[in-house]
Amino acid sequence: MISTNDFRTGVTIELEGAVWRVVEFLHVKPGKGSAFVRTKLKNVQTGNVVERTFRAGETVPQAILEKVPMQYTYKDKEQFVFMDMEQYEEIPLTAEQIGERSKYLKEGMEVTAIRWQNQILEVELPNSIVLEVTETDPGVKGDTATGGSKPATLETGAVVMVPLFISVGERIKVDTRNDTYIGRE
Repeated sequence: MISTNDFRTGVTIELEGAVWRVVEFLHVKPGKGSAFVRTKLKNVQTGNVVERTFRAGETVPQAILEKVPMQYTYKDKEQFVFMDMEQYEEIPLTAEQIGERSKYLKEGMEVTAIRWQNQILEVELPNSIVLEVTETDPGVKGDTATGGSKPATLETGAVVMVPLFISVGERIKVDTRNDTYIGRE
């Protein structure tokens, strides 16, 4: 159990049989009446966001999430198959479970799965990965690092904006959290 006074951004709680992550919270002490905590909660499974008010000091069950190392092995039709690195069993996940991050999945990549009651809620990729540029406009003489950017398609199919001097075949480092170019590898 966790007190509403201990709410912080990122804390996970159980409400109505689902896991919710605290996105925003505000402790309010009105001049008249008792204090309360106004929160914005995001359902980890569905992505729905709701606003909810709790009495100050009220306790709610804390969701205990487990981080499990997994390796992406292959894609089978509409499912992505991962191998649990501790128990060596294959676990298929849908594109909805992985979300937008699926565009960076590369065979053999190690990821972290967030599990709650033996159910995988989400997959966390490394913050940055190195991928090869497979398609982009050719660079021309005089293109500089500060001169602008162009779209580039990477080996996994993801498209990111890169400086004008990047060409096909180069390996670049990409930030998976905000889809940005970090540098050449």
